[in-house]
Amino acid sequence: MPTVYVVSETSQHNIASALDFGDIVTILPPNAQVTFSVVPTVARIKRALEKFKDEDYLLFIGDPTAISMIAAYAAAKNNGRYKCLKWDKLERRYIPI
Repeated sequence: MPTVYVVSETSQHNIASALDFGDIVTILPPNAQVTFSVVPTVARIKRALEKFKDEDYLLFIGDPTAISMIAAYAAAKNNGRYKCLKWDKLERRYIPI
């Protein structure tokens, strides 16, 4: 079963429909201050993405710096590739990219 890695926990968005693409794993807590704790954040990202593979997805919610760190690490771990889910406002569903 694929995994959907969510960048950070949020109460502002209902991400339940992402379950259609796999089990959800949240990487960072809400309001994580990446710039003030880079080393612990990178360690947390590495642990969370330890089993990241081609069939998995990233769901980009939260701090743009955290998003870029997670995308870069996922790509580096997976031969330059990752898939993500994009919310389509018109269709009201996630679209895999």
